[in-house]
Amino acid sequence: MSAGLAPINSTSAPRPLGAGRSGAILDAAERVFAQAGFKGATMREIARDAGVAQGLIHYHYVNKATLFEAVVARRSTRINEYRAALLDRMFAPGRDARLCDVVEALFRPTIETGIELASDGGAFARILVSMANSADPTDQALAERYYDPIARRFIDALRRVEPGLGHEDAVWAYMFAIGVGMTMMAKTGRPARLSGGACDDGDVDAMLEKIVPFICGGITALTRKTEEKTGQTGRMK
Repeated sequence: MSAGLAPINSTSAPRPLGAGRSGAILDAAERVFAQAGFKGATMREIARDAGVAQGLIHYHYVNKATLFEAVVARRSTRINEYRAALLDRMFAPGRDARLCDVVEALFRPTIETGIELASDGGAFARILVSMANSADPTDQALAERYYDPIARRFIDALRRVEPGLGHEDAVWAYMFAIGVGMTMMAKTGRPARLSGGACDDGDVDAMLEKIVPFICGGITALTRKTEEKTGQTGRMK
């Protein structure tokens, strides 16, 4: 899903727009980009979905690439501010952070903001999945801009709560965890279909009760593997 990424401070940066119309345009753009992909989406379709003139979108967002980045930025900023606040709180002086706390802080904001900010919470998830799995340099530039800084904080947090976890394993643990999170964020209804209705991917708390111990189990297994390879002297056998 290539967005033809432009620098955020370029002349193509979005112009101010009233909150009501801006929200309608970004909601519509999110739905259309999720359904058609960046290349398949058209400004005409987005304008029709938003109930505004196409010229208004061009005036405020200039082009499709700038609009796409605005869609990504809106939710990414909300999600990652929430994540950062949780990390700040758990590592505050006097607090004793645990692995399960770090993992929940990674997942809960992603799932909850996906529900709270749109009628179709899965639309943004589909955009993220496409963007994250794309090798296109412009998509990777968006991921780097909006997600790498918080990713590094979580990788560091994993190592703080699991001192035996090496940096490489912490990076892989983060990547594997994100893969699980994107699957759950998408809200496809497939878990209900496979379970005969017993599993509801719209139930945040029920999902977190499964996701957190699942990911924590994998991370502690990686830590144990490293510790088994490392002798009492701390050197690799």
